[in-house]
Amino acid sequence: MAHGRYDLTEFEWNVIKPLLPNKARGVPRVDDRRVLNGIFYQLRSGSPWADLPERYGPYTTVYNRFNRWRKAGVWNRLMDAIIAVYEAKGQKLQMIDSTSVRVHQQAAAQKNRMEFVVSVSRGGLTTKMHLRVNEHGLPLQIELSPGQAHDAPMAELLLQDLPKGTSLLADRGYDADWIREMIEDQNCTPVIPPKSNRRQEIPFSKRKYKKRNLVERCINKLKQFRHIATRYDRYASAYLAFAKLGAIRLWLRFYESAA
Repeated sequence: MAHGRYDLTEFEWNVIKPLLPNKARGVPRVDDRRVLNGIFYQLRSGSPWADLPERYGPYTTVYNRFNRWRKAGVWNRLMDAIIAVYEAKGQKLQMIDSTSVRVHQQAAAQKNRMEFVVSVSRGGLTTKMHLRVNEHGLPLQIELSPGQAHDAPMAELLLQDLPKGTSLLADRGYDADWIREMIEDQNCTPVIPPKSNRRQEIPFSKRKYKKRNLVERCINKLKQFRHIATRYDRYASAYLAFAKLGAIRLWLRFYESAA
C-alpha cells in the first residue's frame, strides 16, 4: 500500500498499537493501521469523509470506526495513556489558555446551539477550545465551550488534579481569587499577572510567565490540522475527538523526536 504524507510513522504506530482495544472474537477487524491513517488524513486535510483517498479503504469503514471508538471513549483513553508515559516523570510547569474556532456552515444549523457548544460572536458562529499544556507545549487537557463563554469558569475543569508543586501560568483573564485559591489548595503556585483594577498588587514570577507563549504555540500547532482549525462537525463530541487526535499526534511526534 502506498503511504500518504499524513500516515503514522513506524515509530508512531509501535507506540499506538498496544494501546488499541483488543480485537473482538469472530470477524477480524479491518486493518487498524490503515483505518487510523485514514482518520489522521481527515484530521489533517479537513476534507469530507466521502473524499477519503482509496488507499485507506471504504470511507464508510473509516468513518464508522472513528464514531464507534469515539462513543466507546477510545480516543480519550488513548490520549490519557500516551500522556501518562511522560507524566510519570512529573510536570512542574503548566499553563492554560483558550482559542476561538470558526464553525463551518454545515455544522452551524443547530436547533439548540448551547447543546452543540456553538454561539454567535463578532466573528460569526464559534466554539471555544480551552487547553492545559505542559512545559514542552504539549496538550494535557482539552475542553470546549460556546464561543462567547468567558475563560474563567472553564478554569474549574482545567485546574483539577494538578501535580503537587506545579507552577500554573495563565494570563490576567484568569486573575480571580477563587482560581488562585484552587491552585494554591493543591500545593501549587499561580503565576498570573494581576488585573489593573486590583487594589493590592500580587507578585508573580515574570521569568516563568515568559514561557506562557508555549500554550499559544501549542494552539497554533493544533490549528495546522484543518479539522481543528475549522469546526466541520455538527456534534461537539466529534469535534472534541478530533482535537484529542490532534493532541495525540503532537505527543507522538514529541516522543519520536526524543527517541
